[in-house]
Amino acid sequence: MADCDVLVIGAGIAGASAACALAERRRVLLLEREDHPGYHSTGRSAAMYLESYGPLAVRLLVRASGPFLRQPPPGFAEHPLLTPRGVLIFGRADQMAAIDEAEAIARKAGSAVRRLDEAGARRIAPMLRPGLIAAALHEAAASDLDVHALHQGFLRGMKARGGRLATGAEVTALRRERGLWHAVTRAGIFSAPRVVNASGAWADVVAGMAGVRPVGLVPKRRTALTFDPPDGLDLASVPLCTDVQEEFYFKPEGGRIMLSLAEETPSEPCDAQPEEFDLALAIDRLHTATTLEVRRIQRRWAGLRSFVADHVPVVGPAPDEPSFLWLAGQGGYGIESAPAVAQCLAALEAGEDLPAAIRAEGLTADRILPGRLARAAA
Repeated sequence: MADCDVLVIGAGIAGASAACALAERRRVLLLEREDHPGYHSTGRSAAMYLESYGPLAVRLLVRASGPFLRQPPPGFAEHPLLTPRGVLIFGRADQMAAIDEAEAIARKAGSAVRRLDEAGARRIAPMLRPGLIAAALHEAAASDLDVHALHQGFLRGMKARGGRLATGAEVTALRRERGLWHAVTRAGIFSAPRVVNASGAWADVVAGMAGVRPVGLVPKRRTALTFDPPDGLDLASVPLCTDVQEEFYFKPEGGRIMLSLAEETPSEPCDAQPEEFDLALAIDRLHTATTLEVRRIQRRWAGLRSFVADHVPVVGPAPDEPSFLWLAGQGGYGIESAPAVAQCLAALEAGEDLPAAIRAEGLTADRILPGRLARAAA
């Protein structure tokens, strides 16, 4: 006998948002390996709502998520999810081709970016060293995104629709018998006709348990730290600043400045931890490019962002087992694209086309379905 209609494995932002969307029409059980949802990538993200970041398909998903993030349903959150911040993407003289390409992609996706010279960039971010920048792109509409509020809102929404959450429920085996998936977990065995694999860095591992062909997911470590700003710096006026090839970035965060090396170091699925070399390299790049100084690291951490080859999320039924649905490979875009991705997943689970509002952004199902990976490899 089934415990529910759909088992969702993983209660990070992907699983929580999908479970909330699915619970509108399905009985949902959300399984989380840790004692608290969001321990791994979701809980270590300092997300931005940024339309000019990532492959075109990702940008369309992010833009389609904008209406929800700007005006969530009544009772979803106690305060706005978005806070104006702005983003400055800068390039040295040797990076002009990358700046040109980033500008072209942004305009193709409909993102509102403004090109600046060095003087214009330093008016927005005066801590950038003179002589460093040849050109920059400024997206004034980019905003800080309250990850915790978004995540908790989805969890509350799922429960309000009758969905259930089981924590401490790491899946150790997953098999399909007589039309039902049986997930063996540390909290018991749970059954359902369908499974959604939203297990983040462990998504290919879970697929292997199920006997489903993997999608080539690669978890990649990213390191971050925080430090105190210099006296007199108005953090409210400082945008997120990053070089166009993502060698590092920094932004205000909780009254301090967060700095990330922005690296993508392949890793096994794990509880990622920062390495001293990466911390030192991030600080060196910051000191080279800006007048900011890291006198003391206040906090340090690392997280895993998981990608497939084309860096586009994998959403929908597995070609070799349609009752097994993928929700993986969100990379560094999973928080800001979560509302739209969850709507896509719920529609595809029901055998429907993508929602009209998402299709209106120019996104088609074949851009995100797992089968595109097999076709690309053929």
